[in-house]
Amino acid sequence: MVDLPKKKVGIVACSGEELPEGTITRLAALKVLEQLRPADTVTICLPLFLAGGEGDRAFARFYPTIAVDGCELRCAARATEMYSGKPAASIVVTDLVTEKGLGKPQGSRKLNQAGLEAVELTAENIVDQVDQLLGKSWSRRTGEFVVNNLDIIPLQEVKPPEPFEPACSCGSGIPVRKVMVDGRQVSFIALPLIFEQFYQAGKRPADGVALELLDTVKVYNPIPAGFEGIYAETLLREFASYCAEKEPAR
Repeated sequence: MVDLPKKKVGIVACSGEELPEGTITRLAALKVLEQLRPADTVTICLPLFLAGGEGDRAFARFYPTIAVDGCELRCAARATEMYSGKPAASIVVTDLVTEKGLGKPQGSRKLNQAGLEAVELTAENIVDQVDQLLGKSWSRRTGEFVVNNLDIIPLQEVKPPEPFEPACSCGSGIPVRKVMVDGRQVSFIALPLIFEQFYQAGKRPADGVALELLDTVKVYNPIPAGFEGIYAETLLREFASYCAEKEPAR
């Protein structure tokens, strides 16, 4: 398996601006990213994700994501599932508001009191999901995460860290390499890492590693049925180019 960057949780928030619930999703996500779990989360830009942002889609394919939607349309969750896979968790603001009996959120630029309460509630739910996905719990004695559930305290009792610059998933460190396969351009996630791993292991194109390359690439990328042979030949050719770049002619 390829060595990938540290595991984090991606948060993709609804981008709807016409409803107060859309504002709630973004403010709640921002609070988690900046204050509550800055070291464990990254933001996934939904418009960029939909437009084909390779970094965002690569991250969502490798690591768990939490979709935070304002309403039952679940645009963020649907987009994540369509392009990268079903999100690990899905939160809907309208469901939380109904479940907790909060007042109706109002205001898109300036939320009313019910809207502000919904932001706090949504942030709490996001944090709960992040901690579960990473297998973490908070200790009141040490003020740090622990691996058991003995010392969990409510979120509002935890002193948030200093403001932190939120990280973006497009800088997640998962490289993408574009390759021409049978006349069309295909983006392979983690292909440079795979090539480097093979190269460091002493494997070369002449060793007949095409099928081994294909099997490794299939772990991280979908390969259309019936095209395995073409993909294997293409990967071997690209690996040969990679090796040639590493070993320039003397």
